Amino acid sequence: MVPVWLPWPLPPGWLVTGFAEVGDERTGARATVVALGGPSLSGGPADLLVIAEEPGVGLGAAYAGLDGPDPGEGFDSGPPNAKIQVLGHPTALWCVGGADDRAVYAGEALGNWLWTIAWPAEAGCLTAMAELSLHDLRDLDLQLPFGAFSPRLEE
Repeated sequence: MVPVWLPWPLPPGWLVTGFAEVGDERTGARATVVALGGPSLSGGPADLLVIAEEPGVGLGAAYAGLDGPDPGEGFDSGPPNAKIQVLGHPTALWCVGGADDRAVYAGEALGNWLWTIAWPAEAGCLTAMAELSLHDLRDLDLQLPFGAFSPRLEE
């Protein structure tokens, strides 16, 4: 079963705006999504999806605007563009060329793809600069601050 990655603590002004999963009763969850909303650098609203998925599922790639199911061959050929903490361990993420209106980062954590996808594109610096620390929500007992449901989960 894939983790449910939640940045904790949340960046200032950010709220949890939804959850989603891909799977069925036989296989269980094969991909999970945590949606967040908050302020962007340009002063308007921003959205961030944090996705964990088994290789080949394609949910992260679909949200990124890619054709294939994974980030693509060679996406990690150079140095990482960002490092975040996953369960207290530094984890590398690389920029992935997705649709122009969003910033896409991908990496690997616990044998699963890890994606962060932010709208608008300049909100992607949240991944690169906010020193995100991801925790598996299934292991936490938190009072989460919730906002309005994210329309990104309906795409």
